[in-house]
Amino acid sequence: MELELINQKIYTLRGVKVMMDRDLAALYEVETRVLKQAVKRNIERFPKDFLFVLNEAEIELLVSHFVIPSKSYFGGAKLFAFTEQGVAMLSSILNRVC
Repeated sequence: MELELINQKIYTLRGVKVMMDRDLAALYEVETRVLKQAVKRNIERFPKDFLFVLNEAEIELLVSHFVIPSKSYFGGAKLFAFTEQGVAMLSSILNRVC
């Protein structure tokens, strides 16, 4: 992914910059479900300042303020938002899985 495209996938939620699970899965060229399974198997490595699950209001905010067509874009599953530290941890976990 080009740097500009990556920058477009960074959102500010809860006062921190985050990337969504779906976008990171595309970046790492894995299915979103594989990414989420890897996180769930290693959840102890993701404290609250590394990862959080979006609530309904935050999902609505993403849809209304950014170029996201609808909530169905996210596939109906709970969205994981990764902070910068969470992305680094995710990278180390996915390197072991893939």
